[in-house]
Amino acid sequence: MQFASDNWAGAHPDIAANIARHAGGFAPANGDGPLDARVADTFRALFETDLSAHYVGTGTAGNALALSATSVPGGVVFAHSEAHVRVDECGAPEFFTPGLKIEAVDGPLGRFDPQALERRIAHVAAGGLNAGQPQAVSVSQLTEAGTVYTPGQIAAIAEVAHAHGLPVHMDGSRFANALVALGCTPAEMTWKAGVDLVAFGATKNGCFCAEALIIFDGERTRHMDQLRKRSGQLFSKARFVSAQFEAYFAEDRWLDLARHANRMGAALARAVEEAPAFRLAWRPEANEVFAIAPARAVEALADKGARFSPWQPPRAEAGLVGADERMIRFVASFATAPDDVAALADALKAID
Repeated sequence: MQFASDNWAGAHPDIAANIARHAGGFAPANGDGPLDARVADTFRALFETDLSAHYVGTGTAGNALALSATSVPGGVVFAHSEAHVRVDECGAPEFFTPGLKIEAVDGPLGRFDPQALERRIAHVAAGGLNAGQPQAVSVSQLTEAGTVYTPGQIAAIAEVAHAHGLPVHMDGSRFANALVALGCTPAEMTWKAGVDLVAFGATKNGCFCAEALIIFDGERTRHMDQLRKRSGQLFSKARFVSAQFEAYFAEDRWLDLARHANRMGAALARAVEEAPAFRLAWRPEANEVFAIAPARAVEALADKGARFSPWQPPRAEAGLVGADERMIRFVASFATAPDDVAALADALKAID
């Protein structure tokens, strides 16, 4: 009953095997080998456009370097109040940029709308020199509430951002889960909707060290190798990251893995709905499920061996949780089996 995070899952066997397949012999370092070039072309084909793909070791590094690439003096980045870049990265975006500030934009279920963004940009602009200057807009896909932005919602946000001359960054740590939930293409969810940079995550979906910063604007690519080198993110043996992506994308494996995780997420949601002491916080849209229960029930579930994450209620949803209740998060992964969900369902039903 391992549902604490999709980061707890290992690597898909075919991905691990492909690393071993490329382990022998010699290849140019720093991403200049033939396998690296082939994978770069795969990224271009998937996104249906020219782009540059820069490997990093973690999603935090991808987000921080993406925002570093948009940097302006006294820069202000606009992100949801619960966004990973604002809450969960230990100041990494601020550390890698000169004086970055992340301005919170509120909204229900992890999303903000164009009107809320416009108000926050206007607020910063009204502060003049002392407030700094707008730098970029960041959206999380999936959001921190496990919800998705539709391409239309992203486009509406990008329209506001671009009207102010601001690039749009997407934190795509669960990119594939959002993509299959929406049933759209990578292009439709990103550059066709106005996204300029994507921190493309694969670690949560079957890889073990494969994240890429995707940049559609060539001008912002100019210094990325230097930024990666300076931050310790330029991998000399990049072929081992390319080997993961090669197997990840082969025969649409990445989409199949995400679909499985989302199906298991839906099964988790049904298990919570059928449990006498637990209820869904809101309807899940991919592989993350948020539940609310009395504190005693949460403790009893942990005693039965279930692994999940205690969760701080988002600011906009704080009123959903009673005084003696707790919010928790379950996450399904590519490695979650139906029997795992069935075991959790039985444990949930036994708690009243």
